[in-house]
Amino acid sequence: TAPRAAGHTTMYARIQQFATRVYGPVFVAGLHFFQLGEAHYWGHNAILRVAPFRRHCALARLPGKGAMSGEILSHDFVEAALMRRAGWAVWIAYDLEGSYEEMPPNLIDELKRDRRWCQGNLINVRLSTARGLHPAHRAVFMMGVMAYCSAPLWFTFLMLSTVLLGVHTLVEPEYFTRSEQLFPVWPEWHPQRGMTLYAATAILLFLPKILGVALFVLQGARHFGGRLRLMASMAVEFAFSALLAPIRMLFHTHFVLSTFAGLKIQWKSPPREDTETQWSEALRHHGLHSLLGLIWAGDVNWLNPSFLLWLLPVVGALMLSVPLSVLSSRVTMGRRLQRLGLFVIPEEELPPRELVETRARAAQTPEPPGFQDAIVDPAVNDLMRGALLRRRRNTPMDQKRRSELVPLALREGPDALSAKDKSALLLDPIALDALHRQLKTATGGVHRRWFERRPTAEVGGAAA
Repeated sequence: TAPRAAGHTTMYARIQQFATRVYGPVFVAGLHFFQLGEAHYWGHNAILRVAPFRRHCALARLPGKGAMSGEILSHDFVEAALMRRAGWAVWIAYDLEGSYEEMPPNLIDELKRDRRWCQGNLINVRLSTARGLHPAHRAVFMMGVMAYCSAPLWFTFLMLSTVLLGVHTLVEPEYFTRSEQLFPVWPEWHPQRGMTLYAATAILLFLPKILGVALFVLQGARHFGGRLRLMASMAVEFAFSALLAPIRMLFHTHFVLSTFAGLKIQWKSPPREDTETQWSEALRHHGLHSLLGLIWAGDVNWLNPSFLLWLLPVVGALMLSVPLSVLSSRVTMGRRLQRLGLFVIPEEELPPRELVETRARAAQTPEPPGFQDAIVDPAVNDLMRGALLRRRRNTPMDQKRRSELVPLALREGPDALSAKDKSALLLDPIALDALHRQLKTATGGVHRRWFERRPTAEVGGAAA
């Protein structure tokens, strides 16, 4: 199935929810039409045919060193290819409703997820030549590569265009290039070619979205706020996605280059709750990009101010990346848009049974254990150690870290430990056992915080 996004209130997430809900049906139906029984899929929706899935889709680690080895990160595409190789057809159920997911709530969290997806798609290059794969799945692997490698290509194109502008502006042109030349060679400018490229790009980017909106305009847009608000939401989404495109271009360029340079990451699911981006965090992630946009715009304006108009959508977006990232992560901005009737989706006015029951059960779910429970509570401590004993080796580094952290934890209490220290203890079954036993038999020298009820803010900590 094609999961739909729902459940967030930040401005960024609401725009993404709207985009997937409105543009998604046409897009997924198109995938169904072209891919037929050789489709790829999203792995968390492979809920049918579980037996053949288990039989044919076990994924081993790729041999070698560096970022292009190890665990297969974009496993969904690979599993679909393995199912097809085993003789099973894989179809996208584009018209089957009832599948939902929550998306990253802000731009930075989405880019962190993109970092893993980028490495995962590049790793799949090694699998594109595997024996027995259907040509359609080999094409899917290469399309996944180009989804990210197109960013450095676009960035290189823009840089070369700027360099060429500098050459034409600063270097005196030569009209006579040969000694016996009778007529000058005048420089030529073909604006119609540039406009053709511009128009073709705009059609590829915007026509699928326009078709998606047109579908709901014809069918009825009452649950999207009405036809006028639906089209207004589309216009705002156009502008917002255009501003995000150059920002994503630089990040994806960095992701591709760092992957090829051998910088490896581990799989980590992004946060799904409404997390807002702080100004300091946005400045840390976008500051250099904003500076690049400012310098780039200044250089182009000095060389040829008229050329800056063509480049302004790129450099302007980079200069605005910090406030754009912060403001779009605000819940207040999302709620304000909702009150205006923008980016409304049917799941908000008429929540489906799946979302209603999921939220009800989530509200009834007991609080998950935290770090302190993993140390103090006997049942949680046994569960943690039992999960770790078979896959954890007692290395000299573990022994050294344990000899430092265990006394520190007992003496200073859990609040004195950093997140890294807590993670180290939670991954060490011997340390967990030692802390639990010493707290159980302690008569003095142990911080009283261990015996107090943990605060609500600690609920859902590292142990969970």
